[in-house]
Amino acid sequence: MTTSTRPLREAARAVVLDADLRVLLLRYDENGGFWATPGGSLEEGEHPRAATRRELHEELGIDEKTVELGVQLAERSKDHLVGGREVRQIERYFLAYVDPADVDPARATQPDNIREYRWWTRDQLRSTTEAVYPLGLADLVAAVAEGCTPEQPIVLT
Repeated sequence: MTTSTRPLREAARAVVLDADLRVLLLRYDENGGFWATPGGSLEEGEHPRAATRRELHEELGIDEKTVELGVQLAERSKDHLVGGREVRQIERYFLAYVDPADVDPARATQPDNIREYRWWTRDQLRSTTEAVYPLGLADLVAAVAEGCTPEQPIVLT
């Protein structure tokens, strides 16, 4: 009997906040539609922090120099399909502060399948019936708003 192991795909994502502590989410149509934080897979040899900055530029046209990148807030491990192939994805979520004026999708170099982006308040995150990933994002944002960033990344399920 043989067993197959799913290939590992490392990803870096950003919990992007503005000065009013609203969080920036991207909407995708796949799987019935959902909202998610910006980010994507690491390139070979790339550090997750560098990948986070690169992904913000590729997906939202944000100049990498204008991003205030903070601590790694969380980590999540998930099996899912990427390009029709099952993978084990390890995602690292970094805190990032961005001025909304710096978001310019017209400068995005790889907008993927992003349908729209929106800034969400904590109340909107908590009350929405739409799918938002990662699960627990509202609690992460609330903790940051209260000045509580974790010493070690929180493990999300």
